[in-house]
Amino acid sequence: MLVQEDLSIEEKLRILSDGAKYDVACTSSGVDRRGKAGSLGNSIASGICHSFSADGRCISLLKILFTNQCIYDCKYCINRCSNDTLRTAFTPDEVCQLTMEFYQRNYIEGLFLSSGILYSADHTMDLLYQTLWKLRKECRFNGYIHVKAIPGADPALVQMVGFLADRMSVNLELPTAEGLRTLAPGKTREKILKPMRMIQQGILGQMAEAGMQIPERSADLYRGRRQEGPVPAVQAAQACARPQQTDPLWPETAGPTHPSIQPSRPPGPLPLSSGYPAAVPGRAAAPKQQLGRSRYGDHGVPRVSGRKAHFVPAGQSTQMIVGATREDDRQMLMVAEALYRNFGLKRVFYSAYVSVNEDSALPVLADGPPLLREHRLYQADWLMRYYGFDAEELLSESQPNFNVFLDPKCDWALRHLELFPVEVNTAGYETLLRVPGMGVKSVSRIVAARKTAALTFADLKKLGVVLKRAQYFITCSGKLMDYVKIDQDSITSCLLGDERRRAWDITHKDSYRQLSLFDDLHLEAFPQASRPQFS
Repeated sequence: MLVQEDLSIEEKLRILSDGAKYDVACTSSGVDRRGKAGSLGNSIASGICHSFSADGRCISLLKILFTNQCIYDCKYCINRCSNDTLRTAFTPDEVCQLTMEFYQRNYIEGLFLSSGILYSADHTMDLLYQTLWKLRKECRFNGYIHVKAIPGADPALVQMVGFLADRMSVNLELPTAEGLRTLAPGKTREKILKPMRMIQQGILGQMAEAGMQIPERSADLYRGRRQEGPVPAVQAAQACARPQQTDPLWPETAGPTHPSIQPSRPPGPLPLSSGYPAAVPGRAAAPKQQLGRSRYGDHGVPRVSGRKAHFVPAGQSTQMIVGATREDDRQMLMVAEALYRNFGLKRVFYSAYVSVNEDSALPVLADGPPLLREHRLYQADWLMRYYGFDAEELLSESQPNFNVFLDPKCDWALRHLELFPVEVNTAGYETLLRVPGMGVKSVSRIVAARKTAALTFADLKKLGVVLKRAQYFITCSGKLMDYVKIDQDSITSCLLGDERRRAWDITHKDSYRQLSLFDDLHLEAFPQASRPQFS
């Protein structure tokens, strides 16, 4: 299908921002407000999306595709080559112009740049590199840039882009190799995991040169590769995986040592003294984690020098589609855990499957996108990264999917009532983190506050504990809260009411709207008879 090149930049923006909306790294603002006399600025829905930094700030990103042309025919994708849609592409200069114009008007704080594959992976990756180089070197743009690494592209191109971007991502899309073969026949797991491994090795190499502490699992892999040279990806997965555990990133019928798996040899650590065009000095450092260090380690590289280029300082991420294939929640969670452990990812994003194409291989979702399932996966993902949970603890073969009406932490606690209640004034930090209603911040406050005085239930509420959930699992000075009964059925019935309301809000988020003082409810106002005046 031919790429339309005679379109205006505004028409291209409308088409290519709409094609990028299914990537869940950030969400569209949906605001379209024209400018007016006497006011400064306006709001345009096309391409403006909101994301959140690690310190809680809401930032706006220009979220676009470089092109919606693609050589692949992924059945779930709106931009697949078999769809009869209008195809267009930006030029590097047009992306630079849009980014700088939006930034100078204070519409955005950064750029999120993805792309279909135009002609070939190398050709597309080269265009992305030219775009970022012009943006950094010629336009002197120091803002945040998140760019997609194209699977199958030359490692040298991925490396050059990595020195210009803040974050890179390679979308896994589907959690199993069988799902890829069914819905994305042009993609292979090897093509997706190879750039992931290369980005990880580049980040670890830079951390080692900067004298930073490398997480234990990654350190073992990094040292082995430095001393013995490149190793096959299968052995790399074995070096990071737990003993006697198959790697869920590979086909289910074959473990990491299955002879039928023969991936290519991934590249070694990236050279840091390369002559590739470097990033503009003075770019912002990678944001710090607001809620503490992830249990899988911080694989981001802080920008310790304003004169030196850094390779992907904000780390890498990926995305998985929820509900497009038959994998259960346990399979998806185990894949996410393996990605965190083996590839040092910063985030795994989950995207509820939205039906945009008609195909016999695609599921028919009568109730719409599985938003509640996506929500539960995000909750479980947070528990794995910051609360010390493993995927095998949250789900099992006998219970492969999450409870619809209870969040994963409450559900786990109810299945392990033998561990509760715990004494708030003596329990360890890790133990308190597993109590429903307690988060990283509130537990940190509890540990600090109980050094000076014994805490009561009233104190816990002031420290940010959600007693509505926590009261069933804790004691203060050996006493339970009034009228609390440690019984699974009783606790479940008490917790279900609030969780049912939250679940309804998620699955029916478009069924209500915020009322305004300017709403016209079509009420007729009749004149009232004048009241008698009293002297």
